[in-house]
Amino acid sequence: MSAVETAMHGLRAKIASGELAPGQKCPPEGELAAQLGVSRSSLREAIRAMSALGVMEARHGSGTYVSSLEPAEILKGFALLVDLFPFDSVLELFEIRRALESHAAAGAAARSTPELMAELDGLVAQMEATDNSADISALDARFHEAICEAGGNSTLTGLMGLFRSRGRHFNIFDSAEGATVREVSNKGHRDILEAIRNRDPASAATATAGHIAQSEFWLKKFRPAPQLDS
Repeated sequence: MSAVETAMHGLRAKIASGELAPGQKCPPEGELAAQLGVSRSSLREAIRAMSALGVMEARHGSGTYVSSLEPAEILKGFALLVDLFPFDSVLELFEIRRALESHAAAGAAARSTPELMAELDGLVAQMEATDNSADISALDARFHEAICEAGGNSTLTGLMGLFRSRGRHFNIFDSAEGATVREVSNKGHRDILEAIRNRDPASAATATAGHIAQSEFWLKKFRPAPQLDS
């Protein structure tokens, strides 16, 4: 194990044990390096690596802190890796989405509120009123994000957002069957919406699984070229 790896292992241990809590300022560099048994330069490299993962942050003139350790923030560190997934791996992400997002939809149905329904109603209405693929993609992303948030699991919400971000690089709405894709997608959103409105977790989960499976089918059929964000 290299000195940098030793430092990273030590930092992880301190954070995992609670010795360094979320948001806590780390000891001075020299003191922390001595605790971990590494040089200051190795510690700096380890902190840079941990910062890239969203676990630590260096504040100019203040010192080094443990991040909030919020799942959504930490998962951002994996965004680059997910963006490198080849097409067949993206399809596997959809399989995972089917299982996990269905669970989130069931939770959203159980916890449905007037505020959630108002937002989902508005998003579905906007999707049905446009044929602009970029607008549909953004509205669709927020629709699913809102449902995951309502499901009450912040880790799942962050993970699903990460998976959806890669899926959005493959545009199925401008395919040769774009009009049909939009029509069926809108119906899928309506089915999910009504199940949540009716506070029916089982139907919400089933509708969500079917909707995501349909998107996966279209991806396999059209195999669109990726369109990376600028």
